[in-house]
Amino acid sequence: MTFSNGKLDGKVAFVTGGSRGIGAAIARRLANEGAAVAITYFSSKEDAESVIADLGTRGLAIRADSADAHAVKAAVATTARRFGRLDILVNNAAMFRIGLIDDFSLEHIDQMLAINVKSLFAAIQESLRFMEKGGRIINIGSVSSDYMPIPGVSVYAATKGAVASMTRALARDLGSRDITINNVQPGRIDTAMNPADGPMADRIRSSIALGRYGSGDDVAGLVAWLASPEAAFITGTNLKVDGGTSA
Repeated sequence: MTFSNGKLDGKVAFVTGGSRGIGAAIARRLANEGAAVAITYFSSKEDAESVIADLGTRGLAIRADSADAHAVKAAVATTARRFGRLDILVNNAAMFRIGLIDDFSLEHIDQMLAINVKSLFAAIQESLRFMEKGGRIINIGSVSSDYMPIPGVSVYAATKGAVASMTRALARDLGSRDITINNVQPGRIDTAMNPADGPMADRIRSSIALGRYGSGDDVAGLVAWLASPEAAFITGTNLKVDGGTSA
């Protein structure tokens, strides 16, 4: 990767779930804008190493189970110690499980809440120990919190609705510290978890105004902008990157 003298020169970013898909695209984009970037991964070591190979000496991969809030906190602290600061937190790690209400167990609900909500809160809480004025927190939610064209996604939608509400509320908590927090809500993005050639792809594509899936780079571009000085007066917002799915 060729690094530019971008808008994030000298900044340090921490991206949860940054080894694949949207998270990997975000990590690469932030690095391309000049930031040092740490990512977490759990089972995809080879993918994480591939991302770090692109980031070079300004990249760091940390194995951490996103279902374990304490492990996520430890990864945040490790990042701050390694690079001497922390300026940008991107909460990207999430679990997606589909199933009608009759088929969903309470254990599955607990697991999704642990990854999609509790660990996100823990990462924010720990990051605030290191962030100074001008810090940026960017959550990766989902358009599913507002719009659902298919059945079986009620629990996932509930967790992402919690992310949207938490983002708005925390903007009030963090405003006096001059730290912004925003929520990016992707729609149908072509990833290994949600491939554009999957079994439901044609049905899903028909609900997208642009008639196609987005890419990880579409999400990463917005995240990089929110992390930049240009977005200094934007906080507490939920911004969709969905190709017009919810239009």
